[in-house]
Amino acid sequence: MASRAATPRPIPGAPAAELAGKPLLATNNRALLTVGIMGAMIMQILDTTIANVALPHMQTSLSATTDTVTWVLTSYIVATAIALPATGWLSDRFGSRNLFLIAVGGFIIASMLCGIATSLEEMVVFRVFQGVFAAFINPLSQTSMLDINPPERAAKAMSVWGMGVMVGPIMGPVIGGWLTESYNWRWVFYVNVPVGIATFAILWFLLPSRPKAKRSFDFAGFVYLGVAVASFQLMLDRGQSEDWFESWEVIVEALLALAFAWMAVIHFLTAKKPLFDRALFRNRNLVTGLFFMLVVGISTMAPMALLPPMLQQLFGYPVVDTGLMMAPRGVGVLFTMWLAGQLMGKVDTRLVIMAGLTIFGISLRQMASYSLEMDFWPVVTSGFIQGLGMGLVFMPLNALAFATLDGRYRTDGASLLNLFRSIGQSAGISMVTVLLARNIQTSHADLAQHVTRNVMPGFDLGALGGFGTLSDAAMSMVDGMVNKQAAMIAYIDDFYLMSWISFAAIPLVLLLQKPRGKVEVVHSE
Repeated sequence: MASRAATPRPIPGAPAAELAGKPLLATNNRALLTVGIMGAMIMQILDTTIANVALPHMQTSLSATTDTVTWVLTSYIVATAIALPATGWLSDRFGSRNLFLIAVGGFIIASMLCGIATSLEEMVVFRVFQGVFAAFINPLSQTSMLDINPPERAAKAMSVWGMGVMVGPIMGPVIGGWLTESYNWRWVFYVNVPVGIATFAILWFLLPSRPKAKRSFDFAGFVYLGVAVASFQLMLDRGQSEDWFESWEVIVEALLALAFAWMAVIHFLTAKKPLFDRALFRNRNLVTGLFFMLVVGISTMAPMALLPPMLQQLFGYPVVDTGLMMAPRGVGVLFTMWLAGQLMGKVDTRLVIMAGLTIFGISLRQMASYSLEMDFWPVVTSGFIQGLGMGLVFMPLNALAFATLDGRYRTDGASLLNLFRSIGQSAGISMVTVLLARNIQTSHADLAQHVTRNVMPGFDLGALGGFGTLSDAAMSMVDGMVNKQAAMIAYIDDFYLMSWISFAAIPLVLLLQKPRGKVEVVHSE
């Protein structure tokens, strides 16, 4: 037993561990390859938000209803969530280079098909294919950035990768709004073609590959996890439109998510060769990182989901102006991700993350002071400050999650981190949307009961009944003012909630383990 414990069991086809000054995988032109990897990742990240602003135009063109057109978004999200867990096995089975090229090529073709779709049914099918290929791009891009850089450059590599992850969703609505207004909604998908072709060419000539490995596929575990995640995503996406648990559809989706999640956990604990090596979950930093990815997903995506409708519906800004007002958030992210990359190794990374969460929470408290009388400056300044916090959280968190993880587990670890972030984003958006709708109703009722002749001097509400159409117009105007105030209060309540979530997560950062000396290598047993 002692001998067996002292000699870790090697994984067939797994790359050797990095040596100081040498990357896991060598390449002829690391700078150009980084451009290709980032191009693929940004193209995929943009597509998660770029189509949102074009939905009304798609609805008319595809003869869809308000309820059914949302399947353009739902189908992509669900397909991505289902395919993500298979990334590690496919990478070992077919080679990381081959899978990356297939994913980018398939994404380009699926984007072209989405652009030429003539019906909602075609669009949903093509978006499913696009979502499947997109699922592989994100974890493979993260793994590749770590593989082609030596260990001492891992933090900087993660800062570059993280810039694309965080800036992509911010720029998506800007680019999508401009393309839709200037050209056509179909260009939201066509824009991927030239970028994708250039990216594919760079990867084809420069991307090295991890060795292939013989690894059995846990089909049962994949099905259990896939059904659980898909059901949960469907429940979150459809819940608001179907009035949540008043609908049998949502109840069934919730029960399926619970049942298959339970089966997935039991299967993972008892299977001889589970979908994910159990060594992954013995790594404290990775497990803690998964939890924080849920928090980051909730905190970062929810404000970006709330701001566009608030700015357009309550303040009357057009789509392009709305996107430009949100752009300073991206500037803040870029600056602090660069700064975090410089601080890694010099300052305790956990302190950097805690500072980021604090700044992020402060920015949300600033957003909770919004009012209907403000101009655009509070949105710009709070967004910039929020970007500063996001940059200090996301990149160091990714770096710490991989700091003590053996390089052979990177692809599986990256797919899990991306899966948890996706679930957190969906859960966060659903949570704030539900609270927004319910708080609008509650605030409207509270405000309406105070609209009396005592608060409106010189305006006799009781006498309006004799003025017919004029009376209806006046009451509609009053009701519209109450609606706007109620909506503003509901948005403020959401911002307060997200700020408390950010502050509550700060002490949990101490659960992360700071690497000391030589990075710990985790082996399976």
